[in-house]
Amino acid sequence: MFKDWQQQYKLIRDFVGTVFPLVDGELQKYLLLLEYCPDEELKSQAQASIRGKRFHAQGGSIYALYPGVDKEPFVSFVVSLQTISDYLDNLCDRAGVCNEEAFRQLHLAMEVALDPDREARRDYYQYYPYQEDGGYLPFLVHNCREIIRQHLPGYQQVKGEVLRFARLYSELQSLKHLALDLREERLLAWAEIHKPPDLSPWEFGAATGSTLGMFMLAAAAARPDLKEHQVQQISTAYFPWITGLHILLDYFIDQEEDRTGGDLNFVFYYRDPRECEERLCLFLEQAFTQAAKLANPLFHISVVEGLLAMYLSDPKAFQGSKRETSLSLLRLGGTRVKLLHWVCQKLRQKGKL
Repeated sequence: MFKDWQQQYKLIRDFVGTVFPLVDGELQKYLLLLEYCPDEELKSQAQASIRGKRFHAQGGSIYALYPGVDKEPFVSFVVSLQTISDYLDNLCDRAGVCNEEAFRQLHLAMEVALDPDREARRDYYQYYPYQEDGGYLPFLVHNCREIIRQHLPGYQQVKGEVLRFARLYSELQSLKHLALDLREERLLAWAEIHKPPDLSPWEFGAATGSTLGMFMLAAAAARPDLKEHQVQQISTAYFPWITGLHILLDYFIDQEEDRTGGDLNFVFYYRDPRECEERLCLFLEQAFTQAAKLANPLFHISVVEGLLAMYLSDPKAFQGSKRETSLSLLRLGGTRVKLLHWVCQKLRQKGKL
C-alpha cells in the first residue's frame, strides 16, 4: 500500500510540475496562432474554448505519463485533439448555428486528425456560415497526424477502435446541438441502436462524449508490440464505464448553468437526485473494477480517482442537492480520493485548474 502511495505521489508531482506547464505552452501557442484568424466569430469561439476549457486539455494529458510514452509530443497530441473537440463544441453550441450537415462536416476534422492514412482536407467549414480561420483548424489536425506518424509506432493496432470512438463522439455532437424540438428524439433513436442493455440512452450518450478512450488507446500505441487483445481490454474497460463516469460528472456539476441556459444535460433525465446518486456510484464502482483489470492498474485507478477529485473539487459540486451525492461519491472513492480532492482544491485556489 505504501508503494502505491509513493507511485501515485510521483504521478501527481509529474502531472502538475511537468505536464501542466507543457499544456499551458501548447495552449499559448494556439492563442498566438489565433491572432491571424480573419473571422472574428471563429476567433472569438476558438479563444473562448481555450480559456474556458483548459482543464479538459490538462486532464487528458495525464496519458503523457503512461509508461513508454514520449511526454512532450504526446502532450502536444492531446492538446491538439482536445482543442479541436472543444473548439467544435463551441461552434456547434455558442455561435447561433443549428445545422446538422454543418456539424457533421466540422467533425470530420476529428476523424481526419486520427487517421493519418486518410487524405488531408480543408473543407471542414463547407456548410458553416463562418469559414476563414487562417488555417487554425487544419493546423490542429495536421499536428495530430504528424505526431501519430512520428511517435506512435503501434497506432495501426489501435486505429480501428480510436476511430470507432471518434465517430460515436462526432455523431453525439452533431445530434446534441440540434434544435430543442429535434434533438431528444434524434438522440434517443440513435442511442437505442448502439447502446448496451444495462445503460439508459442518456448514459450511453454521456459515454460517447469523452475523449479519454481515444487518448488511452493512443498512449498504448507508443509500444510497437501492442497486441490485439490488449487493445480490446482497454476499449472494454474505458467504454462505457470510465468514459461514462467522466462525462456524467461533468454534467453533474453543470446542472444549474445548463438549466439556466437551456442546454442539454444528460443528468436531467434521472428521476430524482437519489437515482442520480445511485447511477453515479455504479459508474464509479464499475470504473474502478475495469481499471483494476488492465496492465498498469494503478495508473488507470489513479485516472478514475483523479476524475472524481477534479470534478468534485469544483464548488458547483456542493451546491444544493448535489452536496449529498458529492459526499457519497467521495466516501466511495476512499482515502486517496479525499487526498486528491484536497490537492485539486488547492490547485483551483492557485488558478492552476
